[in-house]
This record gives sequence, structure tokens and C-alpha cells, in this order.
Amino acid sequence: MTRRLLASIHDVSPRFEREVDILVERLERRVGPAGFAMLVVPDHWDQAPIAGNAAFGARLRGWADQGTEMFLHGWRHRDDAPRGFAARHMTAGEGEFAHLDEAGARERLRRGRGVIENAIGRPVAGFIAPAWLYGAGAHAAIRAEGFALAEDHMKVWEPASGRVLARGPVITWASRSPGRIRSSLMFAGLARHGLALLPNVRVAVHPGDTGVPALLHSLDATLAALMQGRSAGRYAELLVR
Repeated sequence: MTRRLLASIHDVSPRFEREVDILVERLERRVGPAGFAMLVVPDHWDQAPIAGNAAFGARLRGWADQGTEMFLHGWRHRDDAPRGFAARHMTAGEGEFAHLDEAGARERLRRGRGVIENAIGRPVAGFIAPAWLYGAGAHAAIRAEGFALAEDHMKVWEPASGRVLARGPVITWASRSPGRIRSSLMFAGLARHGLALLPNVRVAVHPGDTGVPALLHSLDATLAALMQGRSAGRYAELLVR
């Protein structure tokens, strides 16, 4: 049985270029070049458009050329009108696709896909919603738009068929408050051992992680533990029956 580590860098954007570089260097030490995916935001919070930014577009293409999988990660990442406790507080209002209807979701998916694919010169690997939050409209839209892969906190699936390709919670870290830092450190410490028997284990990092040394140390320890007996994998490998 193939045992994979699926690592990803979220919120890849010109807004966080320095932080992304730090995370790329950190991941490459453990999983090698192209041993991780990138989740790209076309215009993070309407403040960092990739369209028209030739220099950042060239960097994306360079990563894609060396084999990094590129996922569309929303359009702006920010929720226009967060509703509910989870949307407002747990995700800091960043669950962009949690409340969109199908038409609104499809419009953002098409625009975002066009920006990313124009930059990288190839199809995106799939779509992963900001904060891993999908409403009914988003689910319908990613099926209709033909995205090959999608992911939430607990699974990776194929939108066209609904087939679940990998199960288990993603290991990630939170940097917005001391309490979230402590809880994410605790979860990562447990998960890197408790999830070790799963065939596919997912690890996700965010730009904010780079500002907290304890989170980077936890990331290093987690990758070192999980890479024992497994290889850095690609999401697309999950589609092979």
C-alpha cells in the first residue's frame, strides 16, 4: 500500500510573497522540491491581484514547471457577509464560499481559474475553498465547472462522482491568538502519531505560521515524524484507481 504525505501551502498570493518563500524553503527541506501543493488566491482581500502582476505570475509558472500542484483557492478569500459563529469567529470571516449561491460561486470559479491557468500555462489541479468551508452552492458549482479534486477538513474527494479519495483530519496550525496557537500545537503533537497509520496524511501551512517560531518547530517535527515510511505525494495520485 502506498503511503503518502500530502503537504500544501495555503493563501499563495503577492500579499504574502515573503512568507510563502519561507514556507517553500521549510517544506523543501523535508519533502523536496515540488513535494507540496500551492493553494493560490487570485486577489487576496481585493488587495493583491495576480492578474497584471507579471513577476508573481512568472514565479507561479516556475513552481508549476518544476511540478508543484496548483489549486485555485477562492477568488478573494474573504467572505462578503459572514453568517454564523464559525464564519465570523473561527475563520475570521474568510469562508468566502460558505454562503455563495451556485451562480455566484461559478462566476468566481471561472474568473479565478482563468487568472491562475493564464499564469501557470496549464490546468489547475482542483479547487479548495478558503477555510475549507463549502455551502450547497459551492458544491454544485465545483461539480458543474468540472474541477478534478476538492478538499475539506476531513477528506479529499472527486466532485464529478462524489468519490472520497482520502479521509482523515488535515494537520494545520493557527496563529491568530495565543489560545489557537496552543491548541494547534497540541493537536499537531497528537496527530503526527495518531494519524501515522493512515495511508494518506495531509499537512497544511499558512503565511501566518511564519511569525510564530513554535509553529515552525512543530511543522518540522510533524514532517519528520510523518515522512518515516511514506513519501511526499501528489493529490492527483489519489485519482488513480
